[in-house]
Amino acid sequence: MPDTDPPSAAHTDAPDATTTGVAAGTGNDTDTDGLTVGQVSARLGVTVRALHHWDEIGLARPSLRTGAGYRLYTAADLERLHRVVVYRELGLGLDRIRAVLDDAGTDVPAALRAQRAQVAERVERLRRLGAGLDRMIEAHERGLLLTAEQQAAIFGPDWDPEGPVKARERYGDTPQWRQYAERAADRTPEEWQAVHDATAALDRDLAAALDAGVTPGSREANALVDRHRAVFAAYFPLTRRMQVCLARMYASDPGFAAHYDGVRPGLAAWFSGIVDASARAHGIDPDTATWE
Repeated sequence: MPDTDPPSAAHTDAPDATTTGVAAGTGNDTDTDGLTVGQVSARLGVTVRALHHWDEIGLARPSLRTGAGYRLYTAADLERLHRVVVYRELGLGLDRIRAVLDDAGTDVPAALRAQRAQVAERVERLRRLGAGLDRMIEAHERGLLLTAEQQAAIFGPDWDPEGPVKARERYGDTPQWRQYAERAADRTPEEWQAVHDATAALDRDLAAALDAGVTPGSREANALVDRHRAVFAAYFPLTRRMQVCLARMYASDPGFAAHYDGVRPGLAAWFSGIVDASARAHGIDPDTATWE
């Protein structure tokens, strides 16, 4: 037997009077006896479909019918319906409502306490959902959900706390910014520290490879290119074509070039060279690569 109400759609399984009817065997109706389905629906704020469903499953049946077969509800029927509606609004299932109304052995306070516990769980889930939405909104607007002090502690004293704001202004309408925000929304300071540490370790290994004379296209160089994409995925997925464009920006943009060449002179241009060689090995012409 279904424990839920049907969708609030029109129901035409049985006839209904649209105005107050006279029940077979009764003289006339009163304010609460002989109410039609439509009138009860309006009084209780429930759909006609729900009333029909409750009738069909025996939860709340009208006691009267007109000679034409139209349903009519008495005052006692309306009282039971009021109780059904109250318990339904509290979230009880139809089977539980039937037990509360009809089973003298049902512990009603216990049933209500159990329902209250379920409601409390849903409220807590909604609270967490609301907090998550707030963080997602903030991440899309700010990018980095860390205080200035946390940023300095993680990224070092030379870090510019306005950097994420500038990045939002420059890239905020791109799919990559949205992907970045989705990752940043749930990232803890400890996780950001791990991202920074992985990036710093990569920078050191790139510098060591440059010092060791690792050549573009070599196995060692290609492994570093792949590792760069993996580390960068903490921000957003990076294709090989996008990596070519990014590496060239490292070499041409004064800010990025200063960072990489500060790690080791010539590192920005060398890194762009090993990325180009790796791209060629995978059938990509670096000269025509685009951000895709």
